[in-house]
Amino acid sequence: MSLNDEERQVIVELEKEKALNTFAEIEILRNAGLWNNIANRLYYAAFHAVTALLVHDHHQVGTHQGVVTMLHQYYVKTGILDREQGTFYSQLQTMREKSDYNCTYNATEKDTAPRIAQTKEFIDKVLSLMQ
Repeated sequence: MSLNDEERQVIVELEKEKALNTFAEIEILRNAGLWNNIANRLYYAAFHAVTALLVHDHHQVGTHQGVVTMLHQYYVKTGILDREQGTFYSQLQTMREKSDYNCTYNATEKDTAPRIAQTKEFIDKVLSLMQ
C-alpha cells in the first residue's frame, strides 16, 4: 500500500504517540512489579518508534521481523544508528518473545529495570532522526 504525504504524516504521528504512551505505561507496571509486562511494553514502545521512522522514510512496514531487518539494513549498516543500538532493539524483541510465549521464562527486575532508561534513550534517538 502506497501512502500519500498526508497519510504518511498521520501514521508517523500516531506511531510516535503510541511509542510514548506505551513507554509511559512502564512506570505503572514497575510499581506493580509486573516484569513480564514491562518486557512487553519496552519492546512495543521501541517497535512503534522504529515503525514511525520507517514509515517517515517511505519504507513499507509489515512484520515484526521485517521491522528489525529494515532497522539493521537502513539505519545500522549505514551508520545512522550504531551497532549497539541495533543489537539492543533485537534483545528487546527476544526478551519480549520469551516473556510473552515461554511459560518457563519470567522476566525479572534484574532483566528489565536496566533496560528502561536504555529504551528511553533508544526511542529518543530514533525519534530525533525524523526532525
